[in-house]
Amino acid sequence: MKTVTIYTDGACSGNPGPGGWGAILEYRGREKELSGGEAQTTNNRMELTAVIRALEQLKEPCQVELWSDSKYVIDALTLGWAKSWQARGWIKPDKKPALNPDLWERLLALTAQHSVSCHWVKGHADNPKNNRCDELAVAAREAIAASEP
Repeated sequence: MKTVTIYTDGACSGNPGPGGWGAILEYRGREKELSGGEAQTTNNRMELTAVIRALEQLKEPCQVELWSDSKYVIDALTLGWAKSWQARGWIKPDKKPALNPDLWERLLALTAQHSVSCHWVKGHADNPKNNRCDELAVAAREAIAASEP
């Protein structure tokens, strides 16, 4: 199985507001950068979208080393929260609806195709790849914000 390293980040101005996401995929010393955004979104939706869009690039099952500064994404995957929310019909243990079920459905389907190891990295710190993802996400967010009337 091929091993691919993925770094992701999301950014939002206002929550909700214009947002962007960035991702870097690494395989055998080669890198691919991805980014995009939405006019009206949240930071968590952008964090999820970054991971989804990166995983969608993979053409076959891979060993994925996923690095993100989003505790929401990393904890929900590693601690099983997302699968529990899904099993309960997108209801959390406190009986409140889980947020972003549309994106979690997509992400859980994608992670089921791969062997994913999740790693949390401190945001805006000394990880150059995470910092580059932040730059991509902010640039996408700014482009979206500038295009709004």
